[in-house]
Amino acid sequence: MSRVRQIKTTFTSGEISRRLLGRGDLNAYANGALSLRNVFIHPTGGITRRAGLSFVDTVAGAGRLIDFEFNTEQTYLLVLTDLQMDIYQSGVKVETLPTPWSTAQISQINWTQSADTLLLCHPDIEPRKLTRSGTGVWALSAWEFYTDDNGVTRQPFFKYADQNITVTPNATTGTVTLTASSSVFDPLHAGTRITISGKQVDITSYASPTVVEGIVIDELTAATATTDWEEQAFSAFRGWPVSVCFHQDRLVIGGSRDLPNRLWLSKSGDIWNFDLGEGLDDEAIEFSILSDQVNAIRSVFSGRDLQVFTSGAEWQVTGSPLTPATVQINRQTRIGSLTDINLAPVDIEGATIFVARNGREIREFLYTDLEAAYQATDLSLLAQHLVKNPVSVAFDKRNRLLHFVLADGGLATLTNYRTERVSAWTLQQTDGQFLSVAVTGDDVYALIHRNGLYTIEYFDDTVFLDSTMKGETVTPTASWSGLDHMEGQTVSIVADGIVQNAKAVSEGVITLDSPATIVEIGLPYTHIVEPLPPSPLSSGGAGRAVRLVEAVFRIEDTASLRLDVGRGLNDVPLRDFDSSDILDAPITPVSRDVSVRAYGWSKDLTQPLWRIEQEAPLPFTLLSVTTEMKVND
Repeated sequence: MSRVRQIKTTFTSGEISRRLLGRGDLNAYANGALSLRNVFIHPTGGITRRAGLSFVDTVAGAGRLIDFEFNTEQTYLLVLTDLQMDIYQSGVKVETLPTPWSTAQISQINWTQSADTLLLCHPDIEPRKLTRSGTGVWALSAWEFYTDDNGVTRQPFFKYADQNITVTPNATTGTVTLTASSSVFDPLHAGTRITISGKQVDITSYASPTVVEGIVIDELTAATATTDWEEQAFSAFRGWPVSVCFHQDRLVIGGSRDLPNRLWLSKSGDIWNFDLGEGLDDEAIEFSILSDQVNAIRSVFSGRDLQVFTSGAEWQVTGSPLTPATVQINRQTRIGSLTDINLAPVDIEGATIFVARNGREIREFLYTDLEAAYQATDLSLLAQHLVKNPVSVAFDKRNRLLHFVLADGGLATLTNYRTERVSAWTLQQTDGQFLSVAVTGDDVYALIHRNGLYTIEYFDDTVFLDSTMKGETVTPTASWSGLDHMEGQTVSIVADGIVQNAKAVSEGVITLDSPATIVEIGLPYTHIVEPLPPSPLSSGGAGRAVRLVEAVFRIEDTASLRLDVGRGLNDVPLRDFDSSDILDAPITPVSRDVSVRAYGWSKDLTQPLWRIEQEAPLPFTLLSVTTEMKVND
């Protein structure tokens, strides 16, 4: 029998999969944990009970959150629901606009922002731009490509029909009839444009699959059959753009419904002008991604280079600067991106984070000087049990936390510091389901489905409950209202700093046990910390049975510690009792070492020696754990 002391100083590998219980040789084993739920990880190694969620408002239904930054002082949260957009500033709704996107279509929306304009696109809906004027007037309108004084639009065109099919106009000016040599036209062509030998005709009506009528915009060269004709690339018949971004002062459109592997780059400095012209340096660029596999473009991203994420691979578009003569595209990796929803990549310290097509991997797309190419490292390799089908993503720059909303309603959080080699996952859970997440300014907002309602809430470092409502009065009050969004639910209460007994909300009201002037009322959540069991490769796990003798927990600014060391969960005293202590006074957080003795042998070496599980809405931070064990050979 031997006596072993181990010190765990960091959790910077996060929660790792049980499939790694046999890999005690990994550094991640020493720095990881078996369970880290509802906690955030510090880059220095410690863990803290996650911030609570403060209630903002209820919304119409399921949807998606988008951030919009008008300037450094004015940031907005956009809430897309069925055919509707609600706009919030500092938690207050300032505008509601009708939209063309149904609930089922919202997940495929892609967007980008330039100055005071937000561009949104969906492959089945005409793209829109959201603008806010200096006077605070909001407008959602269709994209408008550049049109010159003669009425000629500089939008992309493409010949979808077979190259041998001809079109014959019956005149060169005015209203004309266009006759195709084969069936190519559709009723949805009405209202679109085609070019004949480079000259534009506005189609006004549909007659048959081979005949349409239109108005000549600029005089045609001849009234004869020609194969030199194209139709506008984006239309109700051919579909609309899939993704969009800005790069080197150009608007980049990546893919459309019927041209999924094609890229369009606008004229430099003129984002709505896609005139290819004579191929001069500042003119528009257009090309397709052709390779040995399907490459439907899912996202375009402006990073070190223009990066293109497709269903089958990741591509680099180079050119310094990008011009029709210098542009090159090279495949970098063969991972592929999600196809059922559109999740835009996220930039973190020059690395582009994207979700792999299988929905189980979070990849870091990063250029390496050694390879002189991009690599796509799997950041979720050790925690694939947590990352399951992300549906929304947002990066909290202030806290360096990357949040992924999962299809099952959980929120997987990655603490990422590449230079310090910190890549740690935790899982956030609430009484309900997370649906979407967005960061506006320094605030992280979430769309949550709970208790039959859809709510907007934000992570609030000052509370430790979810869907929290705060209240304050001059005179101590027992009855508190305004809790309709938690109707029928049992809520936890912190009144004047004291945790009171839970109450059920009835008609939006609760009555406290004792009147108070300041209250926080919300739904409880539980944080869980479980270490990995002692590794068989260490002296603490190389026996047939192990007994925890003592554990010393170093806590910081902690008001409650509920712990199981083999005898069930119990509250651990955090301070020496003094007769002057007032038991019903607010609990003051402490920073100290807490020693706990334990008894009993364990023969199941796959189970952790201790477990922290706490629902109390009080602060908790754990810095390190020192364990003393006996090992029986």
